[in-house]
Amino acid sequence: MTLPAPAAAPPAASAAPSAAAASYAYDLFRTLRPLLAAEAVAEAASGGVEPGDLEQAVWLRLLELLDGSGPPADPAGWLLHAVRTEASLARRATRRELPYPFPPAATTDTACPERAALSAERRRVLRAAVGRLPGRCARLLNAMLSPADPTYREIAGKLGMSQGSLGPMRSRCLGCLRRMLAAEVAAPELRGKER
Repeated sequence: MTLPAPAAAPPAASAAPSAAAASYAYDLFRTLRPLLAAEAVAEAASGGVEPGDLEQAVWLRLLELLDGSGPPADPAGWLLHAVRTEASLARRATRRELPYPFPPAATTDTACPERAALSAERRRVLRAAVGRLPGRCARLLNAMLSPADPTYREIAGKLGMSQGSLGPMRSRCLGCLRRMLAAEVAAPELRGKER
């Protein structure tokens, strides 16, 4: 593809771009935009690269080139080469990326001794509270907390009761456990002035 030559060549590089240089850069961008979009889409189709990221990288390269050594002699050829180079760099970076492990190892109880100790203490307190429940509630909740994770049918068979009565009984026992634990936790003291 041959591009029309701009009306005026840019002046030599100076500290501040002149109006002619800015006009030349604008004409160059406007002329190259369709070619860049098409090439970026074509290179992105080969995988691992977003067309918009390619376009941005090439525009940045072109701005650096215009700011430093001046415009390329063959803008279309330069553009095709720049798109392929940026796509290659992006694909290489993508191949080197490694996903983070999920979930992060630091959030598990075994990775943090403090969390492991707090979890073990909570389980111990819960087991002790369940053991203090009256009659059938202690047996029912101990069966439900079993590490074997039994089904309702297995729990009902073990306790000698009907499977349909387990749900209502479990609700009553959990309410009893909740009230017992709430009574054991000290109520917070009032702060500030009394009125």
